[in-house]
Amino acid sequence: MGEGRKSVPKQPPAGGWGALNAVERHLGRQKVLLKGNRTLLSMNKPDGFDCPSCAWPDPKKPHIAEYCENGAKAVAWEATKKRTTPEFFSRHTVEELKNWSDFALEDKGRLTHPMRYDPQTDKYEPVDWETAFREIGGFVRQLDPKRVELYTSGRTSNEAAFLWQLYGRLIGTNNFPDCSNMCHETTTVALPESIGVGKGTVTLGDWEECDAVFILGQNPGTNSPRMMGYLHDMAKRGIPIVTFNPLKERALVKFTDPQSPIEMLTGTGQTISSSYFQLRTGGDIMAMQGMCKAVIAADDAARATGGPRILDVGFIAEHTHGFKAFADYVRGLSWEQIERYTALTRQQIEQAADIYMKAERVIACWGIGITQHRRGGDAMQQIVNLLLLRGNIGRPGTGACPIRGHSNVQGDRTVGIYQKPKEPFLAKLDAAFGFHSPREGGHDTAECCEAVLRGEVDAFLAMGGNFFRAIPDIERVGAKVPEIGMTVHVATKLNRSHLIHGKQAYILPALGRTELDIQNGNKQTVTVEDSFSMVHGSTGMLTPASEHCRSEPWIIAGLAKATVADRARIDWDLLVSDYSLIRDKIEAVLPEQFADYNARIKTPGGFRLPNGASVRKWDTPTGKANFLFKPGQTDQDDDTPEAPHLQLMTLRSHDQFNTTVYSYNDRYRGVSGERLVVFMNEQDIAGLGLSEGAVIEFTSAAGDGIDRRVGGFKVVAYDVPQGCCAAYYPETNALLPLSHRDERSNTPAAKSVPVRISAARPGKPVSSEPDVAETYPDRPPLTVPTA
Repeated sequence: MGEGRKSVPKQPPAGGWGALNAVERHLGRQKVLLKGNRTLLSMNKPDGFDCPSCAWPDPKKPHIAEYCENGAKAVAWEATKKRTTPEFFSRHTVEELKNWSDFALEDKGRLTHPMRYDPQTDKYEPVDWETAFREIGGFVRQLDPKRVELYTSGRTSNEAAFLWQLYGRLIGTNNFPDCSNMCHETTTVALPESIGVGKGTVTLGDWEECDAVFILGQNPGTNSPRMMGYLHDMAKRGIPIVTFNPLKERALVKFTDPQSPIEMLTGTGQTISSSYFQLRTGGDIMAMQGMCKAVIAADDAARATGGPRILDVGFIAEHTHGFKAFADYVRGLSWEQIERYTALTRQQIEQAADIYMKAERVIACWGIGITQHRRGGDAMQQIVNLLLLRGNIGRPGTGACPIRGHSNVQGDRTVGIYQKPKEPFLAKLDAAFGFHSPREGGHDTAECCEAVLRGEVDAFLAMGGNFFRAIPDIERVGAKVPEIGMTVHVATKLNRSHLIHGKQAYILPALGRTELDIQNGNKQTVTVEDSFSMVHGSTGMLTPASEHCRSEPWIIAGLAKATVADRARIDWDLLVSDYSLIRDKIEAVLPEQFADYNARIKTPGGFRLPNGASVRKWDTPTGKANFLFKPGQTDQDDDTPEAPHLQLMTLRSHDQFNTTVYSYNDRYRGVSGERLVVFMNEQDIAGLGLSEGAVIEFTSAAGDGIDRRVGGFKVVAYDVPQGCCAAYYPETNALLPLSHRDERSNTPAAKSVPVRISAARPGKPVSSEPDVAETYPDRPPLTVPTA
């Protein structure tokens, strides 16, 4: 299996002093070394603020330092002393700023004033809040609601998201493209078909009681590093941790816990993955069905000899539907087929199945390495099938555990950010606010992009995020954005989307998660929901970056008063004066989930929302958990017309959060000073007549007749299965067709993009990144790991 891969030199464990040094370096770079370290001690604590990065839950009894390296980077990035002022905008046209890198744009610092685009000068100029609201509201209120799009980022609090969906429905639209549409929408759509709930079923308590953990398509060392502390402790206790992932991610190999004095002093670390299976990208369906085949075969043998059953037959009989058909199907799968699609051997899959069968309590967790595939929903349902075989859902120490990547992306959906709202929610919303919500379904992210391409969007309003940089087909969609009548972005920093603007454009500066939010003379608390369905408070502590920055609820109220004040009798000023009143309204609309909302957020660690599957109540048409599969279904793009091709996985660097790039380094993969690299198998490099360090061009192999290409990427030999390659996003998003997405949820299939690779054409620039020496003077030349 390892033939033709890069021989990676021995590296120190992930975490440890490298993580601590990175934290201090980033705090220093943002000129908040002392303030930043003090601030971090209040993160993820009762009465403190919630991490603006990932959605890992907070323990009831937190550590003194309850934060991770990447959470600290997010705080440094937000708490920076750097400012993007009106004077900055007066010196630079939008056309000039388009040539800046993503890093350089955000590294200029926090936005300080509301800004309005002037087409005569091609510059953003300051505008007062009252004027901005009046102009935006006057424009939006006269539009066809079906041509208005309201985007929501996962950094938005429950309170802001609830007001945002209320504002949109008062306008008359259910067009709510959301950042979840680009990551875990697959979970939200496919998981209820299996178990009746679109969220994970586990708690932190289950993590402490389980006997084995299976990690699929997730890189917690970069994307949810606080999870590494739990994995570290489990591994130390001898609990098997089984990883399925195409790339050998360093933190999942060995990790030094910064909370461990012994490991920090000795430079040692803990082996994390007891077994690490580098399957081919897109091999998840067959890998899980292969494990199920091995488990069922073992049970068949036990039954034939009168031995103890392997399957939980009582659970299957009482709580599941469709077992016999699924069991018959996987019995009929050939090992040759399974091995071909997974790039794993039968022995490896049976080894993983043996670990599963020996464990009494199993948790399976996954990330967007599962969800961002054309058949990601089917892959997820095979993970659930594996759990169901031995009753590993709905009892202590077990469960399905999707790990969300943004702090409140799950909460936004819970409080109503959804393009297909159900009638009970809308009826309660109408009763609480005295109006009639639209019932017709709206647009998700992919459908919003399609509407932009068709010229059917007149206004695009974004509550945070970097929409026009994060989406697929960014060049095609971005070229149509200037035809939109108005774009409005509520933001903390300047980013690429603000430069891809409509005929009228506004940037409205918001408070960050770390900052004091004072309304009516009182400090306000917002709430968020983590990956484990826990809701807890978040109270900022820092002085706002500017006196002109406003909270997201305040901004939404201002927009609403200017746009829809006559469409319902809502006292927006009263709601914003005390956020507990917003929570009262959320409770009125969602009483079963948010009963005693204001009282319960005072509980250390927060309170858990109801989750039927975790107590074996299945909200499915059959009334049971369902074994689901599609005969002959795989998650591989062998049907792509243009061959031969490689399957490209887009991924984050270690110094990155979504489209925010903290630096040009990727410490855990051994790359520094560059982002335009492609990680490839050595045999693929040789087969294409290339060599390490060669400059290549990607072209899409989607076969839809559209020319998509990006160039200037340097080859890095890496430990990755043959036929697969990896590169950073958003630099490769232009290769991802909008149509290349999960069949159920419309989630972009960014983890398996068919591409062709060739040597860069003569005359092509080595890098599409602009020269940012002025803003990143310590940027070193490209270095790559060597054997």
